[in-house]
Amino acid sequence: MSTDAEFADARHIPPIPPQPPRRPAPAGTPTPSPEPDGDPRTAVLRRVPADPSVPAPGAPAAPAPPAAHPVPPRPAVPPPAAGAQPPARPDRAPAAPAPAGPAAPTPPPPPTGRPTTFRDTAAFHLANSHGLWSDTRARGTGGGTGAPPAPRNPAAAGSPAAPGSEPPAPPAGLPHQSPWPATAPPPPGVAPTVGAPGHQPSGRQPSALRPSPRLLGAAACLVLGIGLIGGAAAGSWFTDEADAAPPTAEATFAKGREVWHNTPVDRLFPRTVTGLAAGPGGADRTWTRIAVAPDSGCGHAYDPKLATALTRAGCVRLLRATYADATRSGVITVGAQIAKADRPGMTALNTRFSTKDLGTRTDHLPLPYAAKGTPAEDFGRAQRASWTVRILTDIPVVIYAVSGFADGRAVTEPQPAEAAVRPGATTAPAESGLGHDAKGLADRIGTDFRKAAGSSTQTTEAPS
Repeated sequence: MSTDAEFADARHIPPIPPQPPRRPAPAGTPTPSPEPDGDPRTAVLRRVPADPSVPAPGAPAAPAPPAAHPVPPRPAVPPPAAGAQPPARPDRAPAAPAPAGPAAPTPPPPPTGRPTTFRDTAAFHLANSHGLWSDTRARGTGGGTGAPPAPRNPAAAGSPAAPGSEPPAPPAGLPHQSPWPATAPPPPGVAPTVGAPGHQPSGRQPSALRPSPRLLGAAACLVLGIGLIGGAAAGSWFTDEADAAPPTAEATFAKGREVWHNTPVDRLFPRTVTGLAAGPGGADRTWTRIAVAPDSGCGHAYDPKLATALTRAGCVRLLRATYADATRSGVITVGAQIAKADRPGMTALNTRFSTKDLGTRTDHLPLPYAAKGTPAEDFGRAQRASWTVRILTDIPVVIYAVSGFADGRAVTEPQPAEAAVRPGATTAPAESGLGHDAKGLADRIGTDFRKAAGSSTQTTEAPS
């Protein structure tokens, strides 16, 4: 059987008073038998001291030990009390009696109530230590984090101290443990102080949920960027739609008057022009540009009668270029006169040239451009073999072409290009292909001027 109850409150055991000295027995008195305390064969049983936590009747109440401090471990051997004699041992002779001293006070009788020595058992500690870690009743009531839980067993906390007594002191040898900080809940009806932990002022958003100024600026820039990109895309879409729409005839006609100074010369007079099936018998023809004349007026570009016939159109500018065929045996001068007339005036001029055959008369020929140092330097009035004149009606431009031999050979009977390209023609311009050169090159240059002005109209007017 365990004797834990004997040493549970060893620190509160009062010292055992020494035994009083024996008086010598009078003479003639028989010697008594040895008492149990002096008998080495008899175990000495000591009285269990009274529980100091329970005051004796009529005695002042002793201070109760603090419940918050743990009970120190039970010593293996109880320390001997001051002035007490060690217990007798069987292997030794009885000890000599201790010298007489002052009489010790008689210990109070044990209380009749329930002893508290059972608190040093392992079952008691296991039953009462669970609340220190898992009991959340104190925190749930608003007592603040860190407040120690209330003991579940009222008896474990000890008896309440008597009124007027001093607070119990911690046991000797144990460090002082400060209680856990606790935050008392505010009284009912009192609002918590602003700035207290866990309190957010009303009407204000927590900083964790409030967006930062940098985030707001980035969002604004993103919205503006998307808006600008969307606006540019929409503007480009509308512009493409406007460009895709066909221009009006008036706009094309007005633009045709400006192509001479805002269009590259290589686009109006390409360096190389290919005429598919443009030669005699449907053969392909190729013409290479050998000279470009400076833009000028129209006074020296035609025979006098042709110049008089074109006076009604007016002259803004005259553009000319000279080409040579692939064999360098024929040369062709192509010209474009930018007219001042409006659309009805150009239409009326085209009708006049068609009905009166002004373009087929031998006294209505254009003049060639004979550039020095080129195969066309001997190309003059006598070398003109075939020609054509076109009065365009969709743009204010008069296109003409005149061809001849590159070796300076004179031609006595020039033939219009439209007559020289007919099947079965046996004239020199027809057999040499100079009629095909004049007609084919005039058609290609007229198409380039129309494209520069944005017109999709094909050649509808009859060659003059």
